[in-house]
Amino acid sequence: MNRSHSPPVLRRLNSEASILAGAGYAVLLQIAHPSVARGVAAHSDFAARPLDRLRGTLYYVYGTALGTDEERERVQSIVRAMHRRVRGPGYDALDPDLLLWVGATLYHSAVRLYELTVADLTEEERAVFLRETAVYATALGLPQERWPQSPREFADYWERAYARLDVGEDALALSRSLFRPDNPILRPMCRAQRFLCGGLLDPELRGQYGIPWSPARQRRFDRLMRLTRSVYPRLPSGVRRLPSTLYLRSLRRHGGWKPSKTSRGSKGSRAPRR
Repeated sequence: MNRSHSPPVLRRLNSEASILAGAGYAVLLQIAHPSVARGVAAHSDFAARPLDRLRGTLYYVYGTALGTDEERERVQSIVRAMHRRVRGPGYDALDPDLLLWVGATLYHSAVRLYELTVADLTEEERAVFLRETAVYATALGLPQERWPQSPREFADYWERAYARLDVGEDALALSRSLFRPDNPILRPMCRAQRFLCGGLLDPELRGQYGIPWSPARQRRFDRLMRLTRSVYPRLPSGVRRLPSTLYLRSLRRHGGWKPSKTSRGSKGSRAPRR
């Protein structure tokens, strides 16, 4: 039988539905890196299909964290194949620096949302989760030694990398597509994500993205986080794990994730969605 051997802390944190509240936050951090933004802008049908990028990311995250060995290898091989096609002037999706940054945003946003909505992590849990989260980058080609080996190393890396972020035209255009998608049905959910991103981003990046903020909005955000942390952990585990359960069920029902082939590629070529 092909069993899951996923590390325990990785499974526990990534099965929590509340982590999804940081999805937009992670995306904005990623595309604040100009090379990431350039690659996404050139190869992703972001404006027309904003949920497709999220769906692909969640198949990768849940398949890697919660799937069987076979499922994990399948989603990782699909994403590796897609990333090989995402390259152009000034960007390459398999560049170790970009793999490290994107993997770091997944670790950072998961820890932040877990602690805001569920419970504080111990230092040991943070260290274990950091080691386990490395797989999101190393499975795509990042050398293991490039991944920070301790929370202190991660904090030092994060400070250096964050200082180099710059929200350019590509990132601004992508953020507008994220928060105001072509499909009007998605707009209320995207407005909610914009509000959450406003509360999670620091003032400098929030200002670069043009997200309106005020003391009143900050108070609303703080109240929402306090209420969520008070109520959410008391929900039945089946409710808290529902998104991850549904994604794994979809992965298994269809014999594995089959990404759409209708995404826009650079220079008019056709490429699968990222």
